[in-house]
Amino acid sequence: MLTYTTAGESHGPACVALVSGLPEGVPLDEAFFNTELARRQGGYGRGARQRIERDTVEFLAGVRKGRTLGGPLTMVVRNRDSRLDDDQATPPVHRPRPGHADLAGSLKWLTDDCRGTLERASARETAARTLAGCAARCLLRQVGIEVFGFVRAVGAESTQIEVTPENWPGVRAARDASETYCPDAPVTERQCAVIRQAKIDQDTAGGLIEAHVFGVPPGLGTCASWDGRLDARLAGAAMSIQAIKCVEIGMGKDVASRPGSQVHDPIMFDPAKRAETTLGFIRPRNNAGGIEGGMSNGMPVVVRAAMKPIATLLQGMLSVDLRTKQPERSQYERSDVCAVPAASVVLEAVVGFEIARAVLEKFGGDTLRETSANYRAYLDAARAL
Repeated sequence: MLTYTTAGESHGPACVALVSGLPEGVPLDEAFFNTELARRQGGYGRGARQRIERDTVEFLAGVRKGRTLGGPLTMVVRNRDSRLDDDQATPPVHRPRPGHADLAGSLKWLTDDCRGTLERASARETAARTLAGCAARCLLRQVGIEVFGFVRAVGAESTQIEVTPENWPGVRAARDASETYCPDAPVTERQCAVIRQAKIDQDTAGGLIEAHVFGVPPGLGTCASWDGRLDARLAGAAMSIQAIKCVEIGMGKDVASRPGSQVHDPIMFDPAKRAETTLGFIRPRNNAGGIEGGMSNGMPVVVRAAMKPIATLLQGMLSVDLRTKQPERSQYERSDVCAVPAASVVLEAVVGFEIARAVLEKFGGDTLRETSANYRAYLDAARAL
């Protein structure tokens, strides 16, 4: 089974990702890892921490000459701002921030100092998740599967752009030219204005992020067990990202307000497209987000997530001193005004990892050569039906 574990604190020496279950022979594109790490640090609204760190991947184990060895893959991103034991730089925190893990963690671990909780709960941990996602996406590329993420909205400023298998490379170029990772230049300008105003107000801004997965074959996931359903697994992976409060697959919550005839995607067959991963089955729309009955159906998989505004406000919020139980303003930790663009990169990573896990469950193999052969054999068998 493909799994990953992360370790590290925000101001510790490093963020570490350990990935188990990758087959032997997967080429790891180091430049791709570093590009994604840099994107995770970017985006309009980021704070001073991003000017200190220069994240790059370091492979410690499980790779030789740029390819996986089949054993656990261990990767690290070093922290320049490593000062966890310096009480002046990282002092105790006794006034928890509403919306953050501070209070719940302090009660869980029976302490009036939130420092230990916030160091691990910090979104700095997503640097390690980005590494795990990059490794998984290197595998996916070997079977023609690509993951693309972007920012749909910041605050109320949202793009209505549609992403398709045909236009997504161009949309990606527009995203990469945007300060907010939104592939819509006029909307990007308005989103930047929202973030600037939030900074003036000593406040923060949230938004919507979205990931599309292209080239997914039918049959990933299952309807045979509740915990194997692909949509449930993707929702759990997306919800695990810090500050995510809502996840949608395809049309999402809008299915509740429309009749079935406007929700479900008609099925057609085009023999000319039988060689594609859709096996010739085509849809005029993709409201299901590429998943029906807990299984991929050959259409692009679409996952959308809502990120709440960051919980660290420069103005503070009403809170309590855990030592005295008296009312106080919450403590300030250096933070961002908006991290929605960065979250879109992390969404790509966790969605890609979950798709890769489903690919290996179905096609297996100790080596990339076996997995690829099993993948091709399945598609051949499905076309012969």
